[in-house]
Amino acid sequence: MLKILCVGDVVGDSGTELVRRRLPALKKELGAQMCILNGENADTSGTGIHRSLAEELQRCGADIVTTGNHALRRAKPSFYEESETVLAPANYYWSSLAHGSCLYDLGRFSVAVLDLSGASFLDAARSPYEVFDEFYSRCETPFVVVDFHGEATAEKLAFAYYAAQRASVVFGTHTHVQTADAGVLPGGCGYITDLGMTGPTQSVIGVRPELAIQKQRLHLPTRFEVASGPSALCGALFSLDEKSGRCLSAEAVKIL
Repeated sequence: MLKILCVGDVVGDSGTELVRRRLPALKKELGAQMCILNGENADTSGTGIHRSLAEELQRCGADIVTTGNHALRRAKPSFYEESETVLAPANYYWSSLAHGSCLYDLGRFSVAVLDLSGASFLDAARSPYEVFDEFYSRCETPFVVVDFHGEATAEKLAFAYYAAQRASVVFGTHTHVQTADAGVLPGGCGYITDLGMTGPTQSVIGVRPELAIQKQRLHLPTRFEVASGPSALCGALFSLDEKSGRCLSAEAVKIL
C-alpha cells in the first residue's frame, strides 16, 4: 500500500514553524511514504514562496511543494521550470506542464503529480480539464495525484468526478478551511474539497481578524498581516492500492 500525506496551504512563519516541528514525526506516525504540501502562502507576509523557503519545507519532509494563484508573488516563472519538485499551476497563461507537473520516484513506485488552478474567480488561462487530459496522456504510472487550487466548491468536485477514473487522488486547496468530505469517489479516486490551512487557528484564513473585518465591513484599503497565536496543521492521508493505483481510503488530518 502506498500512503500519501497531503498538507494544506502553509501560511506565514507560524505555518512554516509547525511544519518544521511536526511534519517529520507525523509522516512516520501515519506511515506516509510521500508528502505533497501546498506552500504558496508560506512567506512571512502570508503570500508567495521563494527558493530557500521551498527548500526548507522540503528538508522538513515535503517531497513535492505545490502552489496556486500566489505563485509569482516571490518567485519568477523560471524558478518553477528549473525546480522539478516545486510546482505552479500548469494552466496559467505563463505556465505549462514543465512548470506544473512532475514524476516523483519512490523506488517501488513513481507518482505523477499535477498542479492546477480552477477557472472560477481565478486567473487560469486554460481549461484545467484540457490540461489534465494532456498530462494524463503522458503518464506511465497508475499513481496520479492532482492539487486543484480552486475557489468554488462545485468546480473542485466537478473536476474530481471528471478525473475520477484516471486520477488516484484529487485534493482541493486555496480556501483554507478543511472540509468534511474526505472519501473515495466511484472509480477509486481519493478526494477532499479542501485540505484546510496550516497556520494560525485564531484568524480569518490566516489573516488577523481585525484586518479582515476592516476590509469586509468598511471596504477600506487594508494591508493584511498573518495572525499570531496557536496553529494547526491540516491535510489528508490517502492510501492507494500498490498495483492498481486506486484509492482505498481517505481521511482528514488535523494536528494542533
